[in-house]
Formats: sequence, C-alpha cells, structure tokens
Amino acid sequence: MEKINLSVIIPVYNEEKTIKEVIEKVTAQKEVREIIVIDDGSTDSTRELLAKIPTGSNLKVIHHPKNEGKGKAVRDGFAKAVGDYIIIQDADLEYSPSDYPKLTKPILEGKAQIVYGSRFLNQKTNMLWWIFLGNKFLTFATNILFGAKLTDMTTCYKLLPWQLTKGLNLKSKKFEIDLELTAALLKKGYQIHEVPINYKGRKYSEGKKITWFDGLRDTYLLFKYKFQKF
Repeated sequence: MEKINLSVIIPVYNEEKTIKEVIEKVTAQKEVREIIVIDDGSTDSTRELLAKIPTGSNLKVIHHPKNEGKGKAVRDGFAKAVGDYIIIQDADLEYSPSDYPKLTKPILEGKAQIVYGSRFLNQKTNMLWWIFLGNKFLTFATNILFGAKLTDMTTCYKLLPWQLTKGLNLKSKKFEIDLELTAALLKKGYQIHEVPINYKGRKYSEGKKITWFDGLRDTYLLFKYKFQKF
C-alpha cells in the first residue's frame, strides 16, 4: 500500500477550550482525507466555535440536539466516513495527531490490518494512578476473556479499515464503545497490532469525564460481550 486515506472521527462534548486546536492539528496531518466532528449536544460555546470553522470537502460537522454519548457519536461517524481507514480522535488533546504516522506505518508496510496506539507500550504515561490501574485491569480481563495480547485496550486511537466497521453491529451509546469495538474485533478473529504513542492525561479539574463507576460497569460489560454475538 502506497498511502492511506484517513477519516478522522472526533466526538465532541463541551470542549470549547480545545476543539479549534485539535481540528487544526488533525488537518495538518498529510494522511487525513476528511474530518468528521460530531457535536454531541454541547452546552458551552463548542457549537458556536464549530460554526466559525469553514466546512467543505475535508470537514463535516454533525450536531446532536442532545447529549447521547461517545458511542453514539462514534457510530454516527462510522456511518458517514468515506476514507479507506478510520481513526477516532478525542477532542481534549490527551492524544496527539502527530502520532498518526506511527499508527499507519504497520499498515503501509503490510504488517497489520488494525492498529491500536498504546499509552503503556515501552514507556511511562501521564495518568491518574487509579485510572492507570483500572485500564490495566480491563486490558488484563480482555486478554483473558478473548485470548488477546493487548497492553492498552481502552486507548482512543483505534485505526481500522472503513469496510470492517460496516459489519460489526455496534450498539454502544456511551464510553463503553471502546470495549464493544475491541470485543467485536477479537470475537471475529481479527488481530490487533499495537504501537507506542504519546499521551498527556487531563485532570478532573480540566474536564476529565471518566469516573470509578465506569470501571465497574466496564468489567460487567466485558463478560457480557464475551457471550454476545456480533
């Protein structure tokens, strides 16, 4: 493969401080064919800021009239994407779009079909300690339940072929989309390749939205997905 045409899906909810910058950084990446922003019912000035950004062939903006969750936003993005490959980009700048070449390289070299960006692979990460432990536990449980060898199952950076997303029958509405997507891929027999990426974790005072309750729910969901047909 000579090049990758990348569709970048950006779910957004109340990210007025970062939305403009993240779009600028994604736009600067040469692999990007299109950017699909899903404003998931933001109540701050995110919607107004998006209205000021010129839309065109490279930028699509979808507005949800109310907050429906990251999972619904991602699924809507999958439905609208036209690039050969899709990647999910959070709008809070915890992940750097400059890492896209790291994820596309194994695909261009013919070594992988699906690539995850790992925050824990061969490096230290800037993350709240209990979130770190929660991620490690969920990744461990995923590996046991689905026979995988992942280091970071909950990573935002999941790069996969556009065509593959059409047959996954995903139903998640909220943050559990990360678990459901990974479980669906593994149950269908796909191999997931990981590469190390940079990560700058936010604090709750800066808008972090994941809580300890999400970890309890996610543990239950992993067992549910183990026996769910995709």
